[in-house]
Amino acid sequence: MPEYPTSIGTSTPDSISLLGHDLAADLLGQISFGELAYWLATKRRPTPGQLRMFEAVLVSLADHGFTPTAIAARLTYYSAPDSLQGAIAAGLLGGGSRFLGVTEDTGRYLHDSVTTFGDTEAWTDADWDDAALVVLRRGKAAGTKVPGLGHPVHKQGDPRTPVMFALAEETGMKGPHLRLFEAIGRVHPEVLGRTLPLNGAGVAGAALADAGLPIDLLRGFALLARTAGLIGHLAEERENPIGPTVYTEVDRNAVYTPPTGSDD
Repeated sequence: MPEYPTSIGTSTPDSISLLGHDLAADLLGQISFGELAYWLATKRRPTPGQLRMFEAVLVSLADHGFTPTAIAARLTYYSAPDSLQGAIAAGLLGGGSRFLGVTEDTGRYLHDSVTTFGDTEAWTDADWDDAALVVLRRGKAAGTKVPGLGHPVHKQGDPRTPVMFALAEETGMKGPHLRLFEAIGRVHPEVLGRTLPLNGAGVAGAALADAGLPIDLLRGFALLARTAGLIGHLAEERENPIGPTVYTEVDRNAVYTPPTGSDD
């Protein structure tokens, strides 16, 4: 008889096992959802500092107003109010390079450089600035965009950024990814010729990487956080809908324009 190994969980008619523990007896009421999410992804329990940063990241990414992901969820709910899961899925499917995906993109961008630095324990801010200049100049020569730099709304500074850096200092979780990203924030005008803010999604990616989360899963944590926000939007849509107005506004103001080069 074939076996299907898993370190996540199993169940019997009388019990549920999760991560090697009895779910009902050992976990319910004993751990937070954030701790469980971290544990599931890494197969190890987070330290207090890792957990605090992880949960702070989840809060920071839960919602950002009427983003395309939130609007997609609301419009899908208007179209199919019998399919809450479809509305949530519609919002999550929009997580990409412009919204939500920046978290993973930034973490990966930083990680690709950090892994080549060797031991950085004794590095000063000046050392990090020098390293950031090398990374930025190499990226500019290759035509690579710096993820996590700039924001369409918070052009003078993302309010989440200083709080996240301060929290990382407080918890002892300011590791090489956050230090490199912070240095990029200091020196990028010298390379790019303009000053842009470090955005919250980028800081979140750096913080998750320093907290020991797998780089390939960082977008998943952004989606986990945004799921809570989307549920909030859909709860509000039930009581105070904007979907019908958005649909009507676009539909009634649609104007036909012939394709370029068409004679019709």
